Amino acid sequence: MTKPESATPSTARSRSSAADASRWIRGIVFVALFAALFIGASFVKSAPGAAVPYSLQTFAVMLAGGLLGAVYGFWSIFLVVVLTAVGLPLMNGPGGFAQVFGPTGGFIWMFPVSAFLIGWASDRVFAGRKKLNPTRFAVLLLALLAFGVLLVYVTGVPWLAHVSAKLDFAGAVQAGMVPFLPADAAKAVVAAFVIAAIRPSVPAVRPAKKR
Repeated sequence: MTKPESATPSTARSRSSAADASRWIRGIVFVALFAALFIGASFVKSAPGAAVPYSLQTFAVMLAGGLLGAVYGFWSIFLVVVLTAVGLPLMNGPGGFAQVFGPTGGFIWMFPVSAFLIGWASDRVFAGRKKLNPTRFAVLLLALLAFGVLLVYVTGVPWLAHVSAKLDFAGAVQAGMVPFLPADAAKAVVAAFVIAAIRPSVPAVRPAKKR
C-alpha cells in the first residue's frame, strides 16, 4: 500500500489563497448587506420640526462595527456616505453635497469612523472574552458601544451650530444631542445583546490576521 501524499507547499498556498478569496467574498457580501441595513435604518419618520432627524442609523452603525469588525464595518457605512455624497438619496434626504455638508453633515462624516472604532474595540473585547466574567464582558461591550455613539456628537454638534443661523453651540447641544441620548442608550443595550449573541457565529466575516 502506498502512503498518502502529504500536502506540498504549493497545495498549502493554494488552499490558503482559496480560503482568503472565500473570506474576501463573504466580506463583500456582508458589507453590502450592512450597507443596505444602514440605508433602511436611515428611513425612519422624523419628529416634526426637529433640527436633527430621528432614525436608527446609530443602531446600524453599532451592529456594523460590532459584528463585522473594524475594516468591513467601516466600509459598509463609508460606502453609503460616498454614494450619498455623489447624489443618491440613501440617507433619508436628497443626497449630494448639500446633504453631506448640511446641518447633519457632522454626524454623517463620523458614522464610518464610529463603526471602525467600535469594530476595533469589540475585536479586543471578544478576544479576551474567556478571561472575563459575564458582567465585566457585558459592561465593556456596552461601554464601547456607548463611546461609539457619543463619538458622532463630537463633530455633529459643532457642525450643526456652525451651519445653523438659529443655533449657537448650547442650542445645538439641546437640539442635536440631548433629545437623542435616551434612545441612543436603549439602542446600545439592544445592540450589545444582538452582538453578543450573533458575533461568535460569524468569525469568518472579519479579515484574517496575518501571522
